[in-house]
Amino acid sequence: MREITYRYATADDIDGLLQSRLHMLRVVNNLEQDYDFDQEFINSSREYFLNGDQITVLAMDNGKIIGCASICFMHVMPTFSHPTGKRAHLMNVYTDAAYQRQGIAYKMTNMLIEAAWEKGATEISLDATESGRPLYEKCGFKDSDECMVLVRNE
Repeated sequence: MREITYRYATADDIDGLLQSRLHMLRVVNNLEQDYDFDQEFINSSREYFLNGDQITVLAMDNGKIIGCASICFMHVMPTFSHPTGKRAHLMNVYTDAAYQRQGIAYKMTNMLIEAAWEKGATEISLDATESGRPLYEKCGFKDSDECMVLVRNE
């Protein structure tokens, strides 16, 4: 019988975190399972997990990572709507296919929402896939037309 446990990742989890994130990126981007990521990308991901202002939740089944989700924190100039200037961005919410539709992503997301509020964030943003929208709506997220984005083209 499955007994899913949840915990916050630590530096000791770095190898499993990287493996889980690369697997998730292959799946959601329809890449081959043997796709090789650029070493700079891997090194930057490792550095961010170890030293970035973030929290990652792991879902475990008998010691195996079967899901993970991260929230990254940023500080901007305070505004009337966000007097602390602390904002957060939810990302990389993923559950292995064999474990989907069991509430695992919902549990991880809510753990990160609570952690963000505890750290003083006044807003949590995310970029949702179509398949992820029902989960985020269930957690209380709403569409926003408040922001515009400029992306640097290479």
